[in-house]
Amino acid sequence: MVSAFAPASPPHLGRVAGHCLASAVECAPASSRGLLLRQGSSLTTFAELALIEPLQRAVEAAGYTRPTPIQLQAIPPLLAGRDMIGCAQTGTGKTAAFALPILQHLTATPPGRTGRRPIRALVLSPTRELAAQIGDSFTAYGKFLRLRHAVIFGGVGQNPQVAALEQGMDILVATPGRLLDLKQQGYLDLSKLEFFVLDEADRMLDMGFIHDIRKVLAVLPPKRQNLLFSATMPAEILNLANAFLRDPVHVAVTPQATPVERIEQHLMFVEKADKPRLLARLLSDPAVERAIVFSRTKHGANRLVKQLAVGGINSVAIHGNKSQNARLRALDDFKEGEIAVLVATDLASRGLDVDGVSHVFNFDLPNEPESYVHRIGRTGRAGRAGVSISFCDDTEAECLRDIERLIAMPIPVDASQPFHAQRLVPVPQAQRGRSAGKATPRPAAPQAPREAPRPPAPPAPRAPEAQRPAAPREAPRPAAPRAPEAQRPAAPREPQRPAQPQRPAQPPRPPQPRVSEGTPAGAAESTDEATRRRRRRRRGGGGPRPATP
Repeated sequence: MVSAFAPASPPHLGRVAGHCLASAVECAPASSRGLLLRQGSSLTTFAELALIEPLQRAVEAAGYTRPTPIQLQAIPPLLAGRDMIGCAQTGTGKTAAFALPILQHLTATPPGRTGRRPIRALVLSPTRELAAQIGDSFTAYGKFLRLRHAVIFGGVGQNPQVAALEQGMDILVATPGRLLDLKQQGYLDLSKLEFFVLDEADRMLDMGFIHDIRKVLAVLPPKRQNLLFSATMPAEILNLANAFLRDPVHVAVTPQATPVERIEQHLMFVEKADKPRLLARLLSDPAVERAIVFSRTKHGANRLVKQLAVGGINSVAIHGNKSQNARLRALDDFKEGEIAVLVATDLASRGLDVDGVSHVFNFDLPNEPESYVHRIGRTGRAGRAGVSISFCDDTEAECLRDIERLIAMPIPVDASQPFHAQRLVPVPQAQRGRSAGKATPRPAAPQAPREAPRPPAPPAPRAPEAQRPAAPREAPRPAAPRAPEAQRPAAPREPQRPAQPQRPAQPPRPPQPRVSEGTPAGAAESTDEATRRRRRRRRGGGGPRPATP
């Protein structure tokens, strides 16, 4: 079951909730202002939110009695029929903030008894895991109501989903791709839709679903109640909201992309090759009851699972290359406690709500600083405490700067771990505390007092030019006596070699007649005879050779 409520809320969230609720009162119509004005900061139970008795029973059966700030702000205007833009972090209970009002509206206006049930509420989710968890929420909150819902997404066969659609349903939770696919095949009829929820809108934009969202909006009936929820609220989300929301109520409980204050954050500088050994050492601590390890790549997640298995740590990977059945099986094993370590990519950083996650490890820092906030939000859920430990190697310094700039605080450095790499600590961060708790500036090393500079020695007085004694000149050295020209012994000359006798010039050779195919046989014989005479003359050495022309 997905936890959507917190037993208590931090004081700063309550203050923001009261401020946003006042804004909702100003935007609400006159007929619903009385209800909203009664929903001040004194509201502490779901019974005071005007929810019907079956919903209150379902919430109580889940073990929750106090609504979260986003639920305090969102439920009253949604019950009044207003469109809404909600900005809240994951894990703040925003699923129940829109699920409870939708269930109450659909119960109050049941469909006709003729034909199959039409789809009256559509919730669009970016990922399969989040869609499945939203479906679990509708199951938990509507357990005492006679409403049907179904979840459809890609990656699995469509036949069971088509069979569920043919039976009829009131609420449909879907991902954009499979929804449009079944719509084009004629299995979906959205003409009776009354509620449209776009959840995790910023994640939709990051995953490139903006065109699919516009296609979905084009097939929806114009008269409906629209809700948009997002963890961050950039300009693109506001432009999208203005395209289909009508006079929406704006609710927000925390600043954009601010990490939960209950999470204890740590930063460990470590060489890239030492990361697996450091992770295995930390996971062996008994304090780590259930952990999620985030890897930047799919292949890195698979490799990390194998490396942990060598150290005797059982883990399972979840990412986009896994089949949907494998991903659901891994999540079920992790939720039921059969596997204590889940290795995931950023696919699971949004909407993954598992009770009892004590630690989150950022094996690789994310490229987008907003993803860091969503990653560490997997722990510290429902008001509980949590621990986040991030590794940083020599290639992730820029990612660390972006993260700390976004959260507006330095992450405390833990230098007590055995693989600490001091050379990786940036200069501005060298003053951080080495303890795992709050960061305390390091005391500067005492410097030895500098010696005062000595005054320059005064120049020696120069004597007047006339009084200066002339420096003695060095006497010229006498030149070595040279012997007279006549007395010099003549160098012995090399004896000349006797001239070799020149060979007499040879008379030019007579031109040899060329023998062609048409040459007579006698001419060829005379030529051969002359050639033989010359050869005999060369072998005998007789007579001078004729000169070569």
